[in-house]
Amino acid sequence: MPDRLKDSQPWWQRFVAGLNEFYHAPYRQTMARAARDEEDFFMLLMFAESLGIDNPASFYTLELQPLFLENFHEWHTRMGMDRCPFDHVGCC
Repeated sequence: MPDRLKDSQPWWQRFVAGLNEFYHAPYRQTMARAARDEEDFFMLLMFAESLGIDNPASFYTLELQPLFLENFHEWHTRMGMDRCPFDHVGCC
């Protein structure tokens, strides 16, 4: 079945898709790492005030904390904190 779907596309669309894959494949890991680093920085910015770091944007990020609390455990273990640094969050 997938071969029939693949053959249903014109050859030039398959060629363009192959060129697109050839161009983007080497950069996929780099882009994923950059996106993860950006997410880590954003999580630090959101939870900086709770960690004791002065944050000038805490007024704006405070209301986002409940939305990102479910990702907090993954983030703090990736940052090298074995235990949760907060008393009021019981993720570990």
